[in-house]
Amino acid sequence: MKKLLYILWGIAFILGCIGVYQRLVYGHELANYGNRVVWGLWVAMYIYFIGLSAGAFLLSSLVYVFKIEMFKKVGKLALVTALVTLVCALLAIWLDLGHMWRAYEVITRPNLPKSMMAWMIWLYSAYMLLLILETLLAFRIESGKYDGATLKSYQKKLGILATIGIPLAIAFHGGVGALFGVVASNPMWHSALTPIFFLVGAIASGSALFTLIFAFFWENKNSEYYQNMLKTLAKIVLVAVLFDLLLEWSELSIALWMGSPEHTAGFRAMLFGQYWYVFWVFHLLFGVVVPVYLLAVKKNAVAIGWASFLVAFTFIGVRLNIVIPGLVAEKITGQAQAYIHPRLAHSYFPSMMEWLVAIFIVAFGIGLFYLGNRYFKLTKENKAVKA
Repeated sequence: MKKLLYILWGIAFILGCIGVYQRLVYGHELANYGNRVVWGLWVAMYIYFIGLSAGAFLLSSLVYVFKIEMFKKVGKLALVTALVTLVCALLAIWLDLGHMWRAYEVITRPNLPKSMMAWMIWLYSAYMLLLILETLLAFRIESGKYDGATLKSYQKKLGILATIGIPLAIAFHGGVGALFGVVASNPMWHSALTPIFFLVGAIASGSALFTLIFAFFWENKNSEYYQNMLKTLAKIVLVAVLFDLLLEWSELSIALWMGSPEHTAGFRAMLFGQYWYVFWVFHLLFGVVVPVYLLAVKKNAVAIGWASFLVAFTFIGVRLNIVIPGLVAEKITGQAQAYIHPRLAHSYFPSMMEWLVAIFIVAFGIGLFYLGNRYFKLTKENKAVKA
């Protein structure tokens, strides 16, 4: 099975490199987004991975801030998961940029305080720096190479960083939601619930990814700790998924009940338009109904692992349903027929190049995590852990 997974990863990585080569050589020519649908698969992947990172990081706070005994052995795993997914998110949005090599100018020439995007990038930078420092401190603490006074000093610093990290993680992922929410010209996004929706989705998807890793890759699966921890994680995922569903119902029901045609066009495109299957089949059936059944009824390790996989994997559909339907919907009746051109179309499906780049981003993240786990034993129970 391991050999098969290595082969599949190698094929995915090679195909992904072909996509990245095409992106670097041909720019955006081979992409299917245009002047109407300006954001596509890569932007959806960006907010998807950002959510995974924020969710995993908030789980790490249970160790380093709230000192919950059960989570002490998985603190490093949560931090590395957050760091790897953050790298994947930044890689996705970097490849989406028109002028990739000017990305640094958001730092050097920001339009503060007016630009929500500038605030978001500054928060990312602070979050990434904090995450790297916190991860390094966590590894030092668990290395066992330091005396009592030094170890206590490191633990204090780690606690301070983790405490700062909680509002920072909430702010930067809420900032992503606010980036969409402040777009008054797009009624589907322009809602006070949008930042909250992003945060709850981050907890649901991030905790699901972490539970998936713990369920399938934790080495000592016969221990009592593994069984108890898995049940606790399953409850977190279940509650987060149901709460996210509640927010989704609130947003959709209020918008569709008495909303104007312009306000509800994006939601109707999501529910009944060309992308209906993403919501009803990919997200609702395989991302909510099946996982909730497995988590609430089956409750065994295999069921929890597969339920977490379904939630984490299908959550990209939630992010696609935020980005794409709001762009394909006409802002003015008849707009789609006024000008006919592929780049002015009110429809979108990712091109082969876009899919290949997406595969590269996923394969790159898996490779990073594999190396981290191989050399730092993230999924191996360390009985000497102190927090």
